Amino acid sequence: MSQASYATLVCDCETLKAKVATQTEVIEKLEARIVELVDQDRLIAELRCEIAELKGRLNTNSHNSSKPPSSDGYVKPAPRSLRRASGRHPGKQPGAKGARLLPVAHPDKVLYHAPSNCKSCGRDLRDADIIDTEARQVFDLPPMAPEVIEHRVQRRRCRCGTLSVASFPPEAKAPTCYGPRVRALAVSLVVGQHLPYARTAEVLRDMLATPVSTGAICAMVAEASKRVEPFIETLREGLSRAKVVHFDETGARVRGKLWWVHGASSESLTLYFVHPRRGILAMDAMDVLPGFTGVAQHDGWKPYLRYEDATHALCNAHHLRELEYVSSQMGQGWASEMAGLLLEIKAAVGRASDKGKVALDPRLLGRYLA
Repeated sequence: MSQASYATLVCDCETLKAKVATQTEVIEKLEARIVELVDQDRLIAELRCEIAELKGRLNTNSHNSSKPPSSDGYVKPAPRSLRRASGRHPGKQPGAKGARLLPVAHPDKVLYHAPSNCKSCGRDLRDADIIDTEARQVFDLPPMAPEVIEHRVQRRRCRCGTLSVASFPPEAKAPTCYGPRVRALAVSLVVGQHLPYARTAEVLRDMLATPVSTGAICAMVAEASKRVEPFIETLREGLSRAKVVHFDETGARVRGKLWWVHGASSESLTLYFVHPRRGILAMDAMDVLPGFTGVAQHDGWKPYLRYEDATHALCNAHHLRELEYVSSQMGQGWASEMAGLLLEIKAAVGRASDKGKVALDPRLLGRYLA
């Protein structure tokens, strides 16, 4: 090989190396760009998921989620029942037994109303013959006024010289005080009807024509709370032995702070328990779920599942709301079909129960499971 050819070959190699280096640099830039684009695509996908989740949260309300109605704000969603049409007209159904206010055989008072003068000639009818009588009964409350009972305790001296003194009844705690029926009514209005203390005082004042202060009502509620403690223990024991108990919790204000009202209810028993916490600490303090071996019906909140001795059943009312969200907000038709199936199963169970059965027909149950 001549020196010129060798020089040319070296020059070509150097040129080729430069081209390769340039292409390698281009390839590295392209690879970096591809990685950057892949990261952007991943970021876009993540942002889309986040946007969809945020839109979903904005579109949730008390009709399609577990959110309480109070969270709907001033813009209330249009009422939309999760029930399916039964095909029956509203009101009393044909053949159903009616109900009305029935007259009593012996009314407390009978008032006679007679025409005083003839509507034709004007003659006095006080001595006229009675042809017939039509009766109508009015059910009403008697005039309400406080009954004041004065208890007088006597001291008597025996022939032996000993002085004996009688005892006042338990309700006579002071020179003047409210009796058990007034106290029971006050507690019922506050605890049972959820009236504020001031409005309860107004109701008692208007009904009894006797002023009852809010402080006195507070003392009555506190006294009732202590008196029902033995009953609460009996109630707790009854729920612990029940076959099926429904559990739930909801927020409430106590002294201006968020507390939680925990509920446990069977077919015949209900216990409400107020606690500053929502989860395990409150459930343990309520003392129904610990050791409970029956069916615990709830909304699937995770702390309930910590109690492994129970058989857990999830609430279909929550299922229906969540299916409503999937159907209306995500456009997935299967959710409506599933909701219809759950309601159909519920109706079938109701019909079987009305006939005294304790289980569905195996073939029907198999079809529902499928």
